[in-house]
Amino acid sequence: MSTYLLVHGAWHSGQCWERVVPLLTAAGHRVLAPSLTGHGDKAHLLGPEVGLDTQVDDVVGLITEEDLTEVVLVGHSYGGLVVSSAANRVPDRIAQLLYLDAMVPEDGESAADVLPVTQVLIDLAVRSGSGWRVPPLPELPPPGGLFGVTDPADIAWLRATLSDQSVLCLQQPVRLDNPAANAIPRTHIHCVGSEPEGFERRPVPATQPNGTPAQVWELEAGHDCMITVPGELAELLLKLG
Repeated sequence: MSTYLLVHGAWHSGQCWERVVPLLTAAGHRVLAPSLTGHGDKAHLLGPEVGLDTQVDDVVGLITEEDLTEVVLVGHSYGGLVVSSAANRVPDRIAQLLYLDAMVPEDGESAADVLPVTQVLIDLAVRSGSGWRVPPLPELPPPGGLFGVTDPADIAWLRATLSDQSVLCLQQPVRLDNPAANAIPRTHIHCVGSEPEGFERRPVPATQPNGTPAQVWELEAGHDCMITVPGELAELLLKLG
């Protein structure tokens, strides 16, 4: 039995995994899909002081409180920053880091460093009435949809689960200064076929930090693959985990 800890991306909540969790559980694994501070059942806690470090604390706290070991730590999108920093803090508890269409940072980088277009969102938030709220991205014309979700019913459901992000989440840098974390195997899953026009993904280095060849898989799906192709995603997670 493996323990999967699924970490959602910006604006989302743990609800985004609800089609995947039963599939992994049915295969005999333990699955946790928490909402980070400021989202889902913790949306009322959102404030300008909530940052990347806050959400890393969420994940590390859950791992230690539940005494989780041999964790398959999955980060989607912005969640790649969260799982990277979390693994840096408790590397002995992580069996594998899995980046799902995710930001993959180097030490000291923020979301804006990994994905420069994020700076536009930061600038808009700073100039807004609140000075710190970053609203969810808007729905794009097909095939972009809402985070790659194009079915009208799914879009309506997803939109109801989204909440604003604090600008500090996109500004705070990751801390990747623990050499022990380099030994953790990494796997990358890229969602392909529906990328927005002009989107450029940061290349995955040919060699992992532990010295083994990079592991990169592709999934034919939009960005929120856990909503649009949960079966295919669960199958891949089971194969990799």
